[in-house]
Amino acid sequence: MNLRDTQYLAVEPPGALGRRRTLTAAAAAALVMPLAAAFRPARAAQASTVHLGIQKGGSLIILRDRHALEPALKPAGVEVAWTEFPGGPQLLEALNVGAIDFGTTGEAPPIFAQAAGAPLLYVGAQPPAPKSEAIIVPKGSPIQSVAQLKGKRIALNKGSNVHYLLVQALASAGLKPADVQPTYLAPADARAAFEQGGVDAWVIWNPFLAAARAATGARVLVDATGLAPNREFLLASRKLVGARPDVVRAILVELNKADRWAEVNQADAAGMLAPGMGLPVSVVETSLSQKGYGVGPITPEVVRDQQRIADTFHQLGLIPTTVNVASAVWSPSS
Repeated sequence: MNLRDTQYLAVEPPGALGRRRTLTAAAAAALVMPLAAAFRPARAAQASTVHLGIQKGGSLIILRDRHALEPALKPAGVEVAWTEFPGGPQLLEALNVGAIDFGTTGEAPPIFAQAAGAPLLYVGAQPPAPKSEAIIVPKGSPIQSVAQLKGKRIALNKGSNVHYLLVQALASAGLKPADVQPTYLAPADARAAFEQGGVDAWVIWNPFLAAARAATGARVLVDATGLAPNREFLLASRKLVGARPDVVRAILVELNKADRWAEVNQADAAGMLAPGMGLPVSVVETSLSQKGYGVGPITPEVVRDQQRIADTFHQLGLIPTTVNVASAVWSPSS
């Protein structure tokens, strides 16, 4: 690995989607400049393993299936283990108990985890992807607006990124969370309840969103556009960051390279991912077309957006204490 690798963290390519924000040179430098000096194989005296948590459709799946991380970390004496989780809350619970060292989730899970005292750090962020999550209703449902969700049963993964979308969508229609009947289910169980009429609506993210629409004709009531940024965060345990910041930087560089490859090769990426995900290639390609690509630093803007979500959850009583997002942001230069 050499300094050239750091370009992937600092440059936003031409033709990026409108929702993507170009990183400032100063902000990008804060993340990538220490990489070449920090990632030296000589630092590892003995072999160790870094455990990564992944979710279906996430960027880490692409990194895993391209088999690029293992050779990047091998000179440092570090092996890689992968564990798949159904959602962000489950992934961060594993990080909290030390079962994994690194993972990616949406916006809400790290806030709930921080409130519970999890030893996590935000180490990177991906661009907003508001069309990658939505509230959907069954084909033929009489529900035509968010306001009509009042009193209805709504499935969602508690504490996941879609939790904030639901809160914001209800508020936009003058409703409160208490005005609906939340049914907390992991994606597979929620899909079953949705198809069998056990719930009236489902708040879900890709690739489950794209799969449900393709298979059932489900209709999008509202996506996150104008309601929630829907960023993906890269999170690491404080233990990993403290012991091996070089490994964290290396993961971010390799993840960004995998992400950039997928951005310009979406059909190939979909063909590669579909078998392991058990989904049609067309569904995976739809999911990839709505994703935010690239890895950037945790900028003040990102912190402000995340703090706004944390404050909203506290005001609504969804978390018992205030959360200081900035206190859990990694400074790569430190």
